[in-house]
Amino acid sequence: MAELLEMNHKTKEFGLTLTPDQVQNMVAVRNKVLHDYGRVELGIEVTKELMEVFCTSPYINADNYASTLNELHEIFYYLRNETQDQIGDFKLIQIMKDSFDNECAGSLDLLKSKLEGFAEDVRREALLRESLFEGDE
Repeated sequence: MAELLEMNHKTKEFGLTLTPDQVQNMVAVRNKVLHDYGRVELGIEVTKELMEVFCTSPYINADNYASTLNELHEIFYYLRNETQDQIGDFKLIQIMKDSFDNECAGSLDLLKSKLEGFAEDVRREALLRESLFEGDE
């Protein structure tokens, strides 16, 4: 919790801070999402990266910051599963941020929908790569 509260030093210049209760809730949401998707994550680097990258979004303000971060955790881990871990954490976060700020204009529902199509493309490409190399053993 202390590490996440320290992130307030970076995000406060954008008018965004989290209270200890909000951080505790975010950690609980993150843990539930990890459990629901059958994932294990020992560190909090993804959470810190989501906070740092998304604090610059023009669509996030003090009123929606905590709830948006909670939803971004859900979207992130959903995508990690759906892309079968084919894309690194930080690249995936950058893709999410770019889509959120541009095509989705801050809509989390639109972000999830758009990235579902992206995940499908990633899976299709992985299957294609597998089938291309199938007889090479």
